[in-house]
Amino acid sequence: MELSLVEIFTNRLVLLPISQKYKEEIFREFTKEITTYMYPRPPQDIVETEEFINDSLGEIQTGNHLVLVILKKDSQEFLGCTGIHDIHSKYPELGIWLKKSAQGKGYGLEAITALKRWADENLDYEYLIYDVDKANSPSRRIPEKLGGQIIREYDKTNLSGRVLYILEYKIFRQ
Repeated sequence: MELSLVEIFTNRLVLLPISQKYKEEIFREFTKEITTYMYPRPPQDIVETEEFINDSLGEIQTGNHLVLVILKKDSQEFLGCTGIHDIHSKYPELGIWLKKSAQGKGYGLEAITALKRWADENLDYEYLIYDVDKANSPSRRIPEKLGGQIIREYDKTNLSGRVLYILEYKIFRQ
């Protein structure tokens, strides 16, 4: 399967493989506030964003991860990034982040639902993993609306030094 050709469409969104075309928007929008409940820290300069994109493209080439940008279908406005990591495992992991102005509009659920549908059609897995900080209620609603069940809870210190209280959800194939 050629992951660099994956395009996923929903009613309002288009999910396309990440590329350097979006480096300025990723750099600008992946802020301290956005990363509060995430493991990564915001980039210090654009070079870190370029390296992230290049690493992601390498993982797409090897077939390990599918990293996508989320765009509004009508305007092509950049909204954030999403992906499936460890694609060939029995327990691939979903991830997503949205820029501040795109939050609270249902884009996260729409993108993850579409990504799960793609996984159901293209991957051989037992269940998907979705990790989220317990305090991040909006993000917790995503796996819960997809029937996710908490299978593990643990603390994890993120790259900014903040301790996260992680709830690990499993989401079963439909």
